[in-house]
Amino acid sequence: MKAHLITRKGWEALDKELKYLWKEYRPEITLKVQEAAAQGDRSENADYTYNKRLLRQIDRRIRYLVKRLEELKIVDYSPQQEGKVFFGAWVELENDQGTVVRYRIVGKDEIDTKKGYITIDSPMARALIGKQVDDEVQVQTPSGIKEWYINVIQYQAFETDVSE
Repeated sequence: MKAHLITRKGWEALDKELKYLWKEYRPEITLKVQEAAAQGDRSENADYTYNKRLLRQIDRRIRYLVKRLEELKIVDYSPQQEGKVFFGAWVELENDQGTVVRYRIVGKDEIDTKKGYITIDSPMARALIGKQVDDEVQVQTPSGIKEWYINVIQYQAFETDVSE
């Protein structure tokens, strides 16, 4: 069975979403459904139909989150990881053209390309795992093999990143 990994921050974000949906958003929508139902004929009541559909979507997401949070394994930083790329690491890479990119290796529940979060299952992350600063990494892409050099490895967000 494949391990479902997540960073502590990622797990906390999912847990926060679950609590918000269950304690705040669902009760609010349930009240709207009750108010719309009290108005009479439900078959032509758009407010009732919309909120009832929304309630089903919320319930589906709550069921998913409850199950998913039980399956996930939190991976915390360990000082033994220092100097090498492992799960949760921020990695700054540079290619021969001078293009610099930054990625964080996370689980599939945390993927966010705008923040530079890539899944541990991606070709880039697989190529980076276990590597050190100044190592050259070759990554198979649809357009061929790309070479990158590791400039920085750290387990805290880069100072210029506001996402952490």
